[in-house]
Amino acid sequence: MKGKTAPPGRKIRLAAGHQLQKDPAKSGHLLVSPKGSIQLNESAALVLALCDGTHTAEAIIARVLRTRDDSLADDVRAFLDAARRRGWIVEG
Repeated sequence: MKGKTAPPGRKIRLAAGHQLQKDPAKSGHLLVSPKGSIQLNESAALVLALCDGTHTAEAIIARVLRTRDDSLADDVRAFLDAARRRGWIVEG
């Protein structure tokens, strides 16, 4: 799955109309979009919080790996790819 997420140097941000929020009813996070809200686990919220237009895919992976297990790099790439396919994030 390497290389699918974004070409080197391309910054990633949440797509227009998508917003990360604290879930007021629980201690988790939500991705709010025009299609509704999606409950996120802690790892997904961490990754999407870094999709702020200032980080490349590899920078996001590196930041996540500082606080998590190094073996998760492929999982983070796969999540970013899935988020891009679902329209949650965009590059550029």
